[in-house]
Amino acid sequence: MISSSLRRQILALGAVVLASAALAAPAMAAPSASVPASATAPDDMSLGKANAPVTVVEYASASCPHCARFNNDVFPDFRKKYVDTGKVHYVFREFLTQPVQVAAAGFLLARCAGPGKYFQVLDDYFHGQAKAYETGDVKSLILSSGAHAGLDETKVAACLSDQAAAEALNARVERYAKDEGVDFTPTFVVNGKKLPPLDHEVTLQDLDNAIQPLLGAKKR
Repeated sequence: MISSSLRRQILALGAVVLASAALAAPAMAAPSASVPASATAPDDMSLGKANAPVTVVEYASASCPHCARFNNDVFPDFRKKYVDTGKVHYVFREFLTQPVQVAAAGFLLARCAGPGKYFQVLDDYFHGQAKAYETGDVKSLILSSGAHAGLDETKVAACLSDQAAAEALNARVERYAKDEGVDFTPTFVVNGKKLPPLDHEVTLQDLDNAIQPLLGAKKR
């Protein structure tokens, strides 16, 4: 049955990801006060005007509950206020946190769905994350997120077994951890400046505090 096969695909994917040095890098990377992240890379996924006055880069994991909370509760207002108005170019960069097979599956699925559906898949995935953890039914989360993007079970299985895509994901994570000093999720970088860790969940006000001075500076 496809369900058993898909479960094996996910477990196999976890083994592939765990075998990569990228997973060790986040815990070992030295924190950096400034990350050279304003310039977008060819493999970035982004929203908004590329020439917006402010670039906000988010490093997040599809298995991270804090990232899911930001996506579900804060991002809609952030997007409406800054991205849709042309003030911010938003760049999303993939990171892997435990359970890595859950995070990797979400990113491979989103990439496989194509650029036009990438953020739709991630949004579905983040919204279903809590239930998947409560029930232990990650398979249903993967299948439903894929189905909403037009991917049937066979296509989902193919997405998760794409070794080249998994290796590319690992390479991105390793680069972010080692070269850009990312060591927690979500990490936000605003015009090249890394926001420090907070003692609370990231709010829209936190991003306002970093973005508004830059918008004011552009007007002068």
